[in-house]
Amino acid sequence: MTVLRDYAASVTQPSLGQSAALFDEVASPDGTLRTAWKRLAAEAVDLTLPELNRVGGEITRLLGDEAVVYTPPGGEQRSWRLDPVPLVIAADEWAVLEKGLAQRAELLNAIQLDLYGPQELLSRGTLPPSIVFGHSGFLRVVARTRVDHQRQLVITGTDLGRTPTGEWQVLADRAQAPSGIGFAMENRRVLSRVLPVAYREAGLHRLAPFFQALRVSLTQAAPHGRDNPRVVVLSPGPTSETAYDQAFIATTLGFPLVEGSDLVTRDGAVWMRVLGRLERVDVILRRVDADWSDPLELRGESQLGVTGLTEAVRRGSVTVVNGLGSGVLENPALLPFMSAMCEQLLDEPLRLAGVPTVWAGTPEGRDQVIDRLDALDVRRIDPPFEVDLARDALVAAIVAEPYRFVGQERATVSVSPTLDRGILQPHALTLRAFTLRHGSSYRPMIGGLATAAPIGTAPDQVGVSKDVWVLKESPDEPDQGLLDQLPVSQARAPVTQVPRVLDDLFWLGRYAERVEDLLRLAIVTHELAEDFQGRPHSSGGQTLSVVAGTLRSLSPSAYDRADFEGDLRSLLLDARRPGSVAQTVARLKEIAQSVRDQVSPDLFRVFGAMDRARGALAANPHGWQIGESAGRMLTDVLALHGVTGNMVRDEGWHLMEIGRGIERSLQLCHVIGPTLSARRGLDVDRDLHHAVLQASESAITHRRRHRGVVRGASVLDLLLLDETNPRSLLFNLRAIDASLATLPGSSGSTRPERLVDDLLEELDRLDVADLLATEGDHRPNLARFAHATAQHLMRLSDAVGEVHFATGPVPRSLAFSTVGAGA
Repeated sequence: MTVLRDYAASVTQPSLGQSAALFDEVASPDGTLRTAWKRLAAEAVDLTLPELNRVGGEITRLLGDEAVVYTPPGGEQRSWRLDPVPLVIAADEWAVLEKGLAQRAELLNAIQLDLYGPQELLSRGTLPPSIVFGHSGFLRVVARTRVDHQRQLVITGTDLGRTPTGEWQVLADRAQAPSGIGFAMENRRVLSRVLPVAYREAGLHRLAPFFQALRVSLTQAAPHGRDNPRVVVLSPGPTSETAYDQAFIATTLGFPLVEGSDLVTRDGAVWMRVLGRLERVDVILRRVDADWSDPLELRGESQLGVTGLTEAVRRGSVTVVNGLGSGVLENPALLPFMSAMCEQLLDEPLRLAGVPTVWAGTPEGRDQVIDRLDALDVRRIDPPFEVDLARDALVAAIVAEPYRFVGQERATVSVSPTLDRGILQPHALTLRAFTLRHGSSYRPMIGGLATAAPIGTAPDQVGVSKDVWVLKESPDEPDQGLLDQLPVSQARAPVTQVPRVLDDLFWLGRYAERVEDLLRLAIVTHELAEDFQGRPHSSGGQTLSVVAGTLRSLSPSAYDRADFEGDLRSLLLDARRPGSVAQTVARLKEIAQSVRDQVSPDLFRVFGAMDRARGALAANPHGWQIGESAGRMLTDVLALHGVTGNMVRDEGWHLMEIGRGIERSLQLCHVIGPTLSARRGLDVDRDLHHAVLQASESAITHRRRHRGVVRGASVLDLLLLDETNPRSLLFNLRAIDASLATLPGSSGSTRPERLVDDLLEELDRLDVADLLATEGDHRPNLARFAHATAQHLMRLSDAVGEVHFATGPVPRSLAFSTVGAGA
């Protein structure tokens, strides 16, 4: 017997306890597989438990390599989890659910249009006014506007659970900024890679056409008369709960991922800041809650929104998806009135019932909720919905403001076998379905995002996700039921980046180079320590002391100077150590997360490989593992350079290269200053020259040119003045100068360009013999040169930020507005 068949046979056994009465997504009541599962290939159905655990391990590795993360409300960021057993739904079963989802999205849109327009639901008494006006999601500032709101509810999310009889019921509606589409697509990508045969032969609907339809719908949501409209994805930032989901959508759809500071309102319209100018924004896919979206008219303390956005919405110059105020539709107090509202607005019976809910805003409802306090889940109508009060305090709160509370029957959902601690166990399952306004109607995504959690936990608790496989009725059925896409303008969209993103890419280049240079120096230090840490008075031991001291100057350490092994372990593993490899990699990851829509997913696989190398070092106490892990990490960071090397040569790439050039030049100064500015004897100086060449990846070049003879003059000439050596100061300054010239804000005379010119002139006058001149045992000219050049490079870095990353308002004419002219 295989693991799934074993599971199915066990559903009739008493060992399943409370789950036996629940609807099981895989097993029929007679202990056989459900029809949908019987249609799957043997590769899916006949998996053994060891094979299933292997697949689970591959899933974890792939998600880790792509840095797929999620931050639960009030919690810390954690890795995204995906179960190897999908939720499989037959075509005929989905067809029934699909109709209900389409109707519900249409109903929610109609409710929103009414509440912000004629308000007939209120005037006819179908919906109590206190449910609407007492809810924080109802925004009076956009009510009764004359703007056409027909398209403001473009995409909805519906959280569903099955009753014991197998019928789907609505647990909650998500209308403000429904998240999870990106996670659903990521789940599909991963599962199709670890179960390729099962996926290929299952005959299920692909998700890609839904994303294509979403792109069309967002583009067509632009205000009338806008050709080739600009769409942006507005994010709270890389630390938000669903930052990965937001970046995935932006990347897949090809829209800029922006934050509130990247946008500005002018003349009643929204504009995006780019280098030296503003560009008009027509559609905003909003992932910032409405009340944080405009500090001028909504929450004044918000730093996430766009000042003046509400006025731009009222004028109709920009479309916000979903519209400001759509949060009112997430009010659980609407659930008892959905059937009546559907009859009034759509003249249809409600197809998808909601979880039984009692609103406490009437005397009868209040008494019923209080009387059944132990049997109901009491929730607020506003976020946070969960109530954490003692019984007496809860009763007092309900009596004081009854309209703010609902009592809901405890939702009973289905179960699905889930890999938990190495075995399959039944977990409670919920499904988030997504519905898109496509053309003139609503189309549900044929699929979705399922979540499984241990039985007994709250339905909204974070569990493990599942891919949703909806089987086709026939092989020739079009994916997502979409034969053709609606037309979209074929005009080439301008590729522009906001200053915040350019700043991040600049520092991405700097941190990537810093990691590489630290690792090279650490490897040299470890090699010396392996040979000479027991011989401190030998020439190699003295060389080790100098090189290790240089490394400590870049990353201060509390370790004893003789504890080279502990110091190097700390450098690679301790993220709290200033300037360490671990801390720099952590910062590099943070920046990569914030520009996820700009970089290849391969970049995150590099991080995954680096994490595994660090994990191997943490698990291995032997000294040789230090060099092994450092070498693997160096290989990985070199792969990172290869990934970024495939980027389009736009402003972002050039700024990343500028950052890399500045950091490489800085690190060179930080190394040659302490190591070569003193005389320590012929043998020690020779060893230090070799160490510097190795740390600067120039040893082979020097050996070929000088036949193994190492002198200070030849080393400095190669590292400072050789225009063909990519590691030399001259090479990098010329590369920085060339990249600066490509930037829109450069004129040939800007401060960054002047500073580079000064450095190039200094190198043109430089005499290596003068640098090597000695006074006693010191070379003061070399020390002064290294220090002065490093300070000059720091000023250059600051100047690049001041000129190219400034986010202040674009200058305006005193006589008239120049925004419309593309200022």
